[in-house]
Amino acid sequence: MIFDFPVEIIREGMVNIAVPKLEAFKRGVWDYAPSRAPVFYNPLMKTCRDIAVLALQTYQNLAKRELKVSEPLAGCGVRGIRLAIEVKGVGAVYINDINDKACRIAQYNIKLNGLEDLVFASNEDANLFLSKSAAPNKRFDFIDIDPFGSPVPYMDSALRALKDSGMLALTATDMASLCGVYPKVALRKYGGASLRTEYCHEIAVRLLAGCLAMMAAKHEIGIRILLSHSTDHYIRLYSSISHGARKADESLEKMGFILHCFKCLHRKAHLGMPAVDLEAKCSKCGSNLKFAGPLWLGSIFDMEFCKKMEENLNRFEHLGGEAKRIVPLIRDEADAPISYYVIDKISDRIGLPTPPLKSVIENIRSMGFRAMRTHFNSRGVKTDAPSSIVIEAVKEAAQKIA
Repeated sequence: MIFDFPVEIIREGMVNIAVPKLEAFKRGVWDYAPSRAPVFYNPLMKTCRDIAVLALQTYQNLAKRELKVSEPLAGCGVRGIRLAIEVKGVGAVYINDINDKACRIAQYNIKLNGLEDLVFASNEDANLFLSKSAAPNKRFDFIDIDPFGSPVPYMDSALRALKDSGMLALTATDMASLCGVYPKVALRKYGGASLRTEYCHEIAVRLLAGCLAMMAAKHEIGIRILLSHSTDHYIRLYSSISHGARKADESLEKMGFILHCFKCLHRKAHLGMPAVDLEAKCSKCGSNLKFAGPLWLGSIFDMEFCKKMEENLNRFEHLGGEAKRIVPLIRDEADAPISYYVIDKISDRIGLPTPPLKSVIENIRSMGFRAMRTHFNSRGVKTDAPSSIVIEAVKEAAQKIA
């Protein structure tokens, strides 16, 4: 193994991978080593890769066919190599990176794991790589776009290179724009304004899904979101696609806006793209409403897909604990209402200590509403109760411990 930068062999999942020795590129404890290494590898994304393995196996179980897989932004190739070894029913994996050093280390990793006949590495621009597979007989069953930043620049070529009923996975790490810190950037990149609310991570997922729906519609393609999750510094989306103008129209019918009152925490989903009839005032307290969107208001989890994923957890004993924690939570909130409340923020608002989440959920349910935890925030609750009921439930639970 001869490289012109420090390298080490690590074990992730069921594979051995040569990766840059990240400690050699850190300038201090504050430094982000993966961005300085000559080949990108982020150990913090292991949970993302764990769930990708689980999601692809679930998709293969449902599709019941041998899969042709693509990773256009592969880095050292860890994700593609894991998919090849850990997922049953994968016939070929094509990994690519524009960085020639990444391509070389990926080729080494292919040989290291004895996958020369199953995994193939190339050194091209990601969009060019995908465009070469846009012909109907060359398309992929699964494409995984995992960039450093926004996946939007690669969506169009990915959609054209994906088979009808294929699955597309997207990662976005530009959370500042998606979570409302830079709403104009979100509007520019994703076609919808973001909003800095306590449930901004769900808004981020819905902005990404909405961008995908709009871009797919241009090619007369409809989308169905199978799975999404927000973990640490990124969001992740898995969607299947269906060709046809009617399917595209059905997807666009799920676009709309989320209206939010920062005074009383009331929020409302407005289905439909025209923004001219959006409410200006809160129906609960009369304050001015802010909005996020246009964005996706359809489901961001598919119940059956999530159930199948949870069933598959048992056969993937090597997956990390974080993946095993997230998947059951996602299944539980698969049919939950849009948005969520963070009880810590409500407690601060009313000047009372933060009560146990379990107590708040029990209080909301006792008032006749649905309530459940959410993976988006460990202190969050999804519910169909109005904000006044949620605040009352938090108040009652807090007073018991005050």
